[in-house]
Amino acid sequence: MRLKNKIALVTGAGKGIGKEIAEGFAAEGAKVIINDLPNAEYAKKVVEDIKKKGGSADFYQTDVSKVENIRKMFSFIEEKYGKLDVLVNNAGITGWSDFFDTEEVLFDKVINLNVKGTLFCAIEAAKLMKKNNKGGSIINISSICSVLSVKNLICYSTSKGGIEAMSKQMAVELAPYNIRVNTFGPGPINTERNLNEDPEYKENWGRVVPMKRTGEPEEMIGPALFLASDESSYVTGQLFYVDGGWSVQGKFAEDSMDSQLKNSGAKK
Repeated sequence: MRLKNKIALVTGAGKGIGKEIAEGFAAEGAKVIINDLPNAEYAKKVVEDIKKKGGSADFYQTDVSKVENIRKMFSFIEEKYGKLDVLVNNAGITGWSDFFDTEEVLFDKVINLNVKGTLFCAIEAAKLMKKNNKGGSIINISSICSVLSVKNLICYSTSKGGIEAMSKQMAVELAPYNIRVNTFGPGPINTERNLNEDPEYKENWGRVVPMKRTGEPEEMIGPALFLASDESSYVTGQLFYVDGGWSVQGKFAEDSMDSQLKNSGAKK
């Protein structure tokens, strides 16, 4: 098993990509702490499913946009497990808005969760990893939106660009402690949120992705496993996209963007 005896925290793991990564880690022998706030019932179900399959999992419900909450969560991890080997900073929100209607409250909400949450989870994780003196792996989830400017996502794209810049800085700061920091950015993925916001999401984005299809959340397990495992022991400060080649060609599904703005509840 690639993650045997490793302790891993995955934020925002009640649904979607985070859920798949958490389950994938557990299947490879990791003891997984699943964090979520709005999807508590789903997160508890993830824990149950992992345990039914013989794995080990805990659920810790908290809002990682608040530093005090983050510190309490890591105190829980240290008290129960004594260490942390892997952190996946997956928690995040999209924040659809027409450019001209973007409001300060939305910007603050997106940045606080996506950027501040990522940074302070990484800081607390690194403290545990340094204390344990065995290093570790921090994986930050970005998005293709950081390099391809998707309409109606000014706050989200800004946050993901910040995560990518921050990840490089973290990698340099933490390398002397054998703490590796890497980032990958999913492209168009068939998460429940995307499919709800655009019922024709697969068709709209499948037309513009070179592989002629959108990705499945479980396809994010492999990249995360590689970065979490000792197979990537000499890899740090790196960024790559898991997007079916979309970042190479850069075509856009305009209809999908308009549908997602409308169905997200944002003002147009």
